[in-house]
Amino acid sequence: MTELTSSLSPSMSRTRTINPVPWLLSAPGAIFFLALLGMPLIMTLILSFNSFDYSIGIVSSFGLENYYEVLRDSYFHEIFLRTYSISIAVVILCIIIGVPEAYILSRMRNPWRSLFLVVTLAPLLISVVVRTLGWVLLIGGNGLLGKFLEAIGIAESSAGNLMYTHTGVILALVHVLVPLMVISVWAALQKLDPAVEHAGLSLGASHGTVFRRVVIPQILPGILSGSLIVFALSASAFATPAIIGGRRLKVAATAAYDEYLNTMNWPMGAAIAIVLLVANVVVVMSYNRMMERRFRRTLG
Repeated sequence: MTELTSSLSPSMSRTRTINPVPWLLSAPGAIFFLALLGMPLIMTLILSFNSFDYSIGIVSSFGLENYYEVLRDSYFHEIFLRTYSISIAVVILCIIIGVPEAYILSRMRNPWRSLFLVVTLAPLLISVVVRTLGWVLLIGGNGLLGKFLEAIGIAESSAGNLMYTHTGVILALVHVLVPLMVISVWAALQKLDPAVEHAGLSLGASHGTVFRRVVIPQILPGILSGSLIVFALSASAFATPAIIGGRRLKVAATAAYDEYLNTMNWPMGAAIAIVLLVANVVVVMSYNRMMERRFRRTLG
């Protein structure tokens, strides 16, 4: 037995030596990622440190003036506050709509479940611009939804026009992003054992109590991942806020766009984009870390 082990050990050591290191296996993907995403970000970062002169254009220099202006100017404070307030509202509404919708879909029987799942996810097959233009026809001017909200006192404009308002931007973004919440919660529901729900019902709990105290805690990771996706996409959204909000209701993405193409101040637009990226990463990572700590405490 000892001789067999000794005879096998050299081949095993050679096998370990022949096996490539893990980072070599990931090198093609890492190079592809850096080429398509890393290089534009690095170039944008370098550009943000340059200065701008309206008479000669971009001046090659190194300074933090653009970041000082973004971080100190109350105009940009208002834009970023509007961006994240809209994003938080969109996340909350997507949770309120998407979680029950995914739960109902998971409890349907075929073929209705497959049919309604396709209907729910079908908007993802349509361009965001096309869907947003549909909302323009619905909430703008004499749109049906605008007239209805005016009648019940929710509309921000006396004419019932929800264009260029927070309400209009939030409604359009929820319509665009709620399928992503449904997908995340649906994936978590597929791992849920129906016997757990039946056990709660057999012990006398109502359906609402079982859903609140049994189902929700188990699909919380899906809600968390969906919330992060919706928040990141709504905070960096451009097409929907640009069409619905216009120039009256700027968010960070449209402000960077205006600096690039309207005032031609590319360094300032790059600085806004970098600040938005860093802020999104900080918020997402902090939220993820906080929820992970909560899961660890809950699971012991």
